[in-house]
Amino acid sequence: MGLLERLRKDWFIVGIVLVIAVARLEPAVGVKGGPLKPEITITYIAVSAIFFNSGLSLKTEELTSALMHVKLHLFVQIFTLAFFPTAIWLFLQLLSITPINEWLLKGLQTVGCMPPPVSSAVILTKAVGGNEGIVVTPLLLLLFLGSSSSVPFTSIFSQLFMTVVVPLIIGQIVRRYIRDWLERKKPPFGAISSCVLLMIIYTTFCDTFANPNIDLDKFSLIVIVFIIFSVQMSFMFLTFLFSTRNDSGFTPADTVAIIFCSTHKSLTLGIPMLKIVFAGYEHLSLISVPLLIYHPAQILLGSLLVPTIKSWMVSRQKALKLTRQPKVPVKV
Repeated sequence: MGLLERLRKDWFIVGIVLVIAVARLEPAVGVKGGPLKPEITITYIAVSAIFFNSGLSLKTEELTSALMHVKLHLFVQIFTLAFFPTAIWLFLQLLSITPINEWLLKGLQTVGCMPPPVSSAVILTKAVGGNEGIVVTPLLLLLFLGSSSSVPFTSIFSQLFMTVVVPLIIGQIVRRYIRDWLERKKPPFGAISSCVLLMIIYTTFCDTFANPNIDLDKFSLIVIVFIIFSVQMSFMFLTFLFSTRNDSGFTPADTVAIIFCSTHKSLTLGIPMLKIVFAGYEHLSLISVPLLIYHPAQILLGSLLVPTIKSWMVSRQKALKLTRQPKVPVKV
């Protein structure tokens, strides 16, 4: 794969680096109260646009069909929204005595609380040929994050309702009337959300670079990167072990969905959510850093593992097919 082709494929990751660099060069443009007025354009318009876009693109008929995999969904939700954040919390109790930046550690906890994405996990699952096992529960996510915020829970809930739930519902209603047009034209929903997300990331880091009191040491950043890759690899291996036990009841395709959907975290939902839950935090960008690292890390690891997992799934399915074939009696 050539350099240009790679850049086109991973343009969003390149975009994250660029908007952070631009924010570093000219933070005054995107700061609160600046020319972009992010307290209005980002907090309300941009976040609402992302979820309206999600409502338009969400195929309810496919979601209803996917929800029939009750056992698989239950496993993904328990692992993602219970085991994952609890394990990270216990791990952070050990890391709290280290010199690692405390805001980056808080960011790690928020990563643990994020639900799986409806993008990378699905793409990687489909690349292998597995089943989609995604059910997002923002309310549970809010319960995990709410206790760490200085913003009242009622205020968080009301803003989430107005900027997340309402646009999502409106998008679904509009989709009912223009479904045929959407199926024919296939608008670039993912690219639209990603562009809006880059704008949110840009303004978040403008606030950071405009504040002289915020400093990020390289040691903490390097350690966090190492921890994120280690956590992802460990949890992917753990979900593989859980879902391939003889008494698990999961098919090889289910295992693929579990590996990706249980360990991947949503940047599209995560960044707007952090904007709402941690509104007013001067260290919001530092809290966002682990999630910004986790996103490309999960895509990189997933892409590297797809051929191996696909090979395992195919061979496993063939082996199961052979064991289920009736034995032909030998004629004497």
